[in-house]
Amino acid sequence: MSTIEANTPLKIHTIETAPEESKALLEKSKKAFGYIPNLHAALAGAPGLLEAYQNIHQLFVNSSFNNDELTVVWQSINVEHQCHYCVPAHTAIAKAMKVDDAITDALRNKTELPSSKLEVLRDTTLSVVRNRGNISKDEIQVFYDAGFTQRQLLEIILGIAQKTISNYTNHIAETPMDKAFEKYAWD
Repeated sequence: MSTIEANTPLKIHTIETAPEESKALLEKSKKAFGYIPNLHAALAGAPGLLEAYQNIHQLFVNSSFNNDELTVVWQSINVEHQCHYCVPAHTAIAKAMKVDDAITDALRNKTELPSSKLEVLRDTTLSVVRNRGNISKDEIQVFYDAGFTQRQLLEIILGIAQKTISNYTNHIAETPMDKAFEKYAWD
């Protein structure tokens, strides 16, 4: 058994260095993005984690949330978790999804969102994260009164699962920023 030093960040894999079970998953990432995002390269060290992340990502993208709402859930969690990698990555993703810069800027800077409905979504998402799902009936009612559904309350948990995988991995791996995201750096 090899000895690994605690202050060595997680390996950022290539298709060649990845465990066998991760190779096809990295190929899938390369096909989808034109390159292998460093997050995926870090996740590849545990094939099940990379597969889970890819699947949860697709499930959340296909949820009942629109692009603005997906961005609010993702970025609220990324900012709360202070993820140096995911905040810039989801800024680029939001731009690709044609999300208004006013929404992205408000999320990155913790300022007021352009609509009260999106503000309720951010507040609810953060309450679920901070309270580990133990949110009050009053908070849930505010969420429903804003026009959201029970399905969407559950889908916030799906988004949290995705972001927990990526945010925590990025903290441990000290994942280097991909070139495509560098112009959106955040701290």
